[in-house]
Amino acid sequence: MRVSLKNIIAPTIPFAVLLVGFSFSLWGFPIFTDYRPAAGMEGLGILDKTTIPLFAGKFFPGLVCSISLNLLNAFLLAQINNRFAIIRTRTFLPILIFLLFVGSWTETHHLIGPHLALTFFILALFNYMSMLKNTRATEQAFMGSFFIGLTSVLVNPLILLVPACWLGLIIFQSFSLRTFLATLFGVATPWVFVFAAAYMLTGETEITRLVNTVFSVEFGVYPFSIPQLVYSGLLFVILVIGIVGISSGSNKDAIQTRNKLNFIILLVFSVLAISVFSKNHFLSLLPVIALLYSLIVSHPFSLKNNNFYGIVFIVFTVLNIAYVVANYFFF
Repeated sequence: MRVSLKNIIAPTIPFAVLLVGFSFSLWGFPIFTDYRPAAGMEGLGILDKTTIPLFAGKFFPGLVCSISLNLLNAFLLAQINNRFAIIRTRTFLPILIFLLFVGSWTETHHLIGPHLALTFFILALFNYMSMLKNTRATEQAFMGSFFIGLTSVLVNPLILLVPACWLGLIIFQSFSLRTFLATLFGVATPWVFVFAAAYMLTGETEITRLVNTVFSVEFGVYPFSIPQLVYSGLLFVILVIGIVGISSGSNKDAIQTRNKLNFIILLVFSVLAISVFSKNHFLSLLPVIALLYSLIVSHPFSLKNNNFYGIVFIVFTVLNIAYVVANYFFF
């Protein structure tokens, strides 16, 4: 029996609409059941069972806003793949995998800030990937880091991605004193305005207290449950399979494409490390992980048309659907 992803890689328009609709049906699951964030845990997105009207009335507007942002992010994801040829064929898989992720992670549905932060993060990627072999690309370096700065204002731990971005400039052969300084000024600019606003609103003059007012990162390992550990472990295995698949076929990719893929792999491991040790921002980092993950695993899924990757994709899809169902019945 042959398992082929050809119809999903390049679906017809009606089938693509059906796939997107299926992904967003996972968003509707809490509305038609009886989910809401438990009392006192709204910011963390931890769910508990209650009545439909309370959830729909208080959190439905946030869901609409989150869905709208993720439609925009899915569109930008398609544009970044097409513009920079990260996958050397037109494929629908990055969009589908991304939407499956954000649809399955019910805990993040009402967190609007992280989805907006992802929009800024994608814009940063556009600028960084435009810098290949250009040590004078100060405008792109500034704007890329400016968007990273905006991202970190919304999700504070992402400020730690700046060193990874410097490594990315080295990978792209774009690192120079000019681009280095441009990244520093870029990432600092949003924070200058944030600190200025905090000073004007609070009148606080002590720098330590001012930083604590606008910057909040609690380091520590996120308290995973056993089902979450199993789910995360299986997703990590699929990620490793995707990276191995990229490596085994890298000789067919252009050098520039390989550099972009290496940068994305560097970013996904950086964000994973940050997320595990930033327990109060773990859920807020998941949308960024979803985007980077979808680009990585879509590469071999789209280019290696064999039974193995077809089965792995089926396992991935079933795993996420099972996670949504388990969230309701068992977590």
